Amino acid sequence: MQATATVLVYSDDANTREQVRLATGRRPAPDVPVVEFLECATAAAVLRELDRGGIDVVVLDGEAAPMGGMGLCRQIKDEIFRCPPVLLLIGRPQDAWLATWSRADAAVTLPVEPVEFAAALASLMRRKSLQQSA
Repeated sequence: MQATATVLVYSDDANTREQVRLATGRRPAPDVPVVEFLECATAAAVLRELDRGGIDVVVLDGEAAPMGGMGLCRQIKDEIFRCPPVLLLIGRPQDAWLATWSRADAAVTLPVEPVEFAAALASLMRRKSLQQSA
């Protein structure tokens, strides 16, 4: 198992980024690596970091402005070769169909519920680990 996993968190709201960090803790589950966060407040910063590589999972705020995480998710799924798994934060459960449209790998509602979020993040981290070992 790798020592750390890099999780990119995109939101224009510092409080939302903090919710993600607090819900994750050092690691979202005992069988996944310790998490290092890379925070981005703009879509341009997300694209720059993804171009650099080394990102294991991306967490996007679907409610971010001016560019929401749903549109950004669809864009990176189209443009980033071997795009890391994406966990989308959505405003309400009824927006799950939009998460599907954006090609997100998983979605959870805001505000972040720690147990639900950690489980979704750990699942995507496991998937990424399996892809790397295959």
